[in-house]
Amino acid sequence: MKISIITVTYNSEKTIADTIKSVLNQTYNDIEYIIIDGKSNDNTIGIIKDYIPLFNGRIKWISEKDNGIYDAMNKGIKLATGEIIGTLNADDFFTNDKIIEIIQQEFKNNNSIQAIYGDVHFVNPNNLQNCIRYYSSKVFKPSLMKLGFMPAHPSFYVRKECFTQFGLYKTDYKIAADFELLLRFIYINKISTKYIPLDMVTMRTGGASTSGYKSHILITKEHLKAFKENNITSNIFLLSLRYIYKILTIKKK
Repeated sequence: MKISIITVTYNSEKTIADTIKSVLNQTYNDIEYIIIDGKSNDNTIGIIKDYIPLFNGRIKWISEKDNGIYDAMNKGIKLATGEIIGTLNADDFFTNDKIIEIIQQEFKNNNSIQAIYGDVHFVNPNNLQNCIRYYSSKVFKPSLMKLGFMPAHPSFYVRKECFTQFGLYKTDYKIAADFELLLRFIYINKISTKYIPLDMVTMRTGGASTSGYKSHILITKEHLKAFKENNITSNIFLLSLRYIYKILTIKKK
């Protein structure tokens, strides 16, 4: 069972090596690694080229202008030949070397499962051992999407057929196309999913969805947009409830 992992990069020279190495070190070998670069002008491309020989033909990459992160993700999905597709952000890395092996085993053991998700944790970019927040998807259920909840997107692995059947990421969203896609897949089309109690990805804070007050305002606006486009009733008050849960998951220093 081939699993395609997509990483979107742009001027990621400070972190991309950690991301690539975490894919390279996975114990499961039937991996297709796809890097979609937005025409970086730092040393990102040089670093990618350094690692290409180590993948023995299991890597694809392009570097060209795109229309944002979700456009780049869609390019990766179109290039993917794996039965299962997941994403790994250029600031992130797998928490251990057996993550993909565990994921493929879950799909192998149950052919009816269309998607799998687990947990992630956030760390201080200057101290990767300092867990700031643990995001568990254990509490997730589809009905909670009306409150803005979703499984941890970096832990979400799905059969490629779902993209063919239900569509790709919407590129008119700046920050919450992942929520809209999961809303469409899980809440609207009711794909079969399974939660794995596994910390899959280590995420540095400071990404598009964790970069301050303005990002939270934009996320709320785009969540409301996603509900409207999918004919789901919700409101700002309901969406605000998820921030209580987020506060509870922040690690105390």
